[in-house]
Amino acid sequence: MAGILPSPMLTGPSPIDEPRQDSAVRLPLRSTVVELLLGSVVAVLVSMVLQFAVVRLGISEPSFAPEALAALGAALVLTVLFGLLAFGHRRSPRWLRLGGTWVALASFTTLALAIPLQSTRFYFGGSSTDNAFRMQFMTRMASTPGLADMNYAETAPYYPGGWFWLGGRFANLLGWEGWAAYKPYALAWVAVTSVVAFTLWSIVLRRRLALPAALATTIAGMLHGIEEPYAWPSAAWMAPVAVLAWYALRREDRAPRWTLVCVGVYVGFAAITYTLHFGFAVLLIVTMAVVIGAFRVHQGQPLWPTVRRLFLRLLPIGVVSALIALLVWLPYLLSTHFLLDNPRSAAQHYLPRDSAFLPMPMTEASTLGVLCMAGLVWLLLRCRRNEVAAAMLTMVIAVYCWFGLSTLALLAKTTLLAFRLNVILGVVLATAGVLGLLELVGYLRARLDARYALRISTVAFALGLLGAVTLTQGAIGLSLKGGTDLAYEDYYPTGDNAMGHRDPEKPGYWAGAVFRTVDQLTGRPPQRNILLSTDYKMMSFRPYWGFQQETPHYANPLADYDERAAEVKRWSQARDSGELLAMLRESRFAPPNVFVLRNPSGEDTEHAGKLSVELKGDSFPQQPNVRDYQVYFDAAVFDSPEFTKRVVGPYTVIARR
Repeated sequence: MAGILPSPMLTGPSPIDEPRQDSAVRLPLRSTVVELLLGSVVAVLVSMVLQFAVVRLGISEPSFAPEALAALGAALVLTVLFGLLAFGHRRSPRWLRLGGTWVALASFTTLALAIPLQSTRFYFGGSSTDNAFRMQFMTRMASTPGLADMNYAETAPYYPGGWFWLGGRFANLLGWEGWAAYKPYALAWVAVTSVVAFTLWSIVLRRRLALPAALATTIAGMLHGIEEPYAWPSAAWMAPVAVLAWYALRREDRAPRWTLVCVGVYVGFAAITYTLHFGFAVLLIVTMAVVIGAFRVHQGQPLWPTVRRLFLRLLPIGVVSALIALLVWLPYLLSTHFLLDNPRSAAQHYLPRDSAFLPMPMTEASTLGVLCMAGLVWLLLRCRRNEVAAAMLTMVIAVYCWFGLSTLALLAKTTLLAFRLNVILGVVLATAGVLGLLELVGYLRARLDARYALRISTVAFALGLLGAVTLTQGAIGLSLKGGTDLAYEDYYPTGDNAMGHRDPEKPGYWAGAVFRTVDQLTGRPPQRNILLSTDYKMMSFRPYWGFQQETPHYANPLADYDERAAEVKRWSQARDSGELLAMLRESRFAPPNVFVLRNPSGEDTEHAGKLSVELKGDSFPQQPNVRDYQVYFDAAVFDSPEFTKRVVGPYTVIARR
């Protein structure tokens, strides 16, 4: 890698927008494809090797030792990277520079994230809240070669399963259950994301700038983003793809076709992994086209030829992305007659504090806040002469527009989940801050006496490394701390957790016994059972089908969540087993063949002797956005030869013969 801080004998770097060639695209198609493929393979191999080494540390929790080792390992890798950036030279073979960069980026992310999780099988967040659904999706995909809904049998999948489908194949390759493969798979993807970000930035920036841009992206994601590993790639890659799209749309002469295809591939990737980023990417690219067209018409170019030219450049992006999206979305589109009969979804019925107020990361009193403020200033100062700054500033404006649209959507009793774009905003501003500060270093070296060049380089190196280490330590010790704690505290399906705790008062303690009981009572493999369970984590660890999803917000709209809840309520009103069996046979839904109900509580005198199942209802826009309620069954309705039952701790497991 050429040094980003030049030799003291030079006057300093040129502005980052000064082209070396008559094109903003700095990598040809063949090099781009080769680097994306080889870089991803190297990242996966490095990450997996380091992960398998890390799990052998065997440090007992609770302890700060893993965090200390993670911080030290990350700091050492950062020191090497900054040393190469500051004092590297072009004489090394190109393959060595590239390979070293890939290995360093993959090592940095894996060491920083895997060491804190060294003695748990869970990823950040454990099996709690949203992670329960992600693990359920992984478990489902590991049990089937095709796409399927995470919960409902014989229902076209609603949530895009591209990332999880590949995760299922990863689990099959390792011979692990889906939930167990989630952590190494997620960590490998974080490593791949960093390496691919470097390649994508190399398309639109010089190599010596692409690496710090990729580092800034990675560190910003570690602070806010990697908790959703299936959404992180599309968030991390959006900025360089947006720059490429801006260049392709703005170019006066014919734009290279492969750049349009590349943008289309990214948009299609977002469509099969994270729908929100797909929608935002579409809005962003269309907005860019409108802005560019408006400026050209304002400068006197004819309207319709301008519209036609931009449309013909948007067309291949749309065609390529649509073809990729159909790989995942076609079953759902067919089930809804191409959205003409699309049921209303509760997925967007969520308004946390982060969505209620506009994000202002640049005003935070932190290292990241200073970096984001520097990025905003650079974007505003350079947007008129720098395509990179113009594209990134358009992204920032688009994020705030999305927040505005999300607020207006409240009038239609929904949202656009705007808080999920905070990650993208942070990545864009942090990366812009790095580019701006590097340009400032070049400016100072050019303006000051050459005798100060080495001092400027040294100070910039030290401050940059200090800032990177500070942000990384903040991510390890603060931002990810809550998720790390859950990863150690939550229970495995074996009835214990990573710290060896086995507390009978915890529902997870009974998981293994419940699984064995279901197997014994039904004699079926898990994927042939439909459960109505008050413990929804069962579906995270075994590929059972659920009669009902835990919350309406993760439920497939084709499954009729409210009607299913009403059906359960109707079953609970059966007077005897014969009436219940008749209701089950006549149900319009495939009925459960296994019930996992909670035993009566001695404190609940009103429902003494009754079994219960917990259901949830949508309470949007209230916070929390769900309300819990219990549905009670008279235990006598299961007194029939057609039912077999067994008490397992706080649960009664009932199976239909």
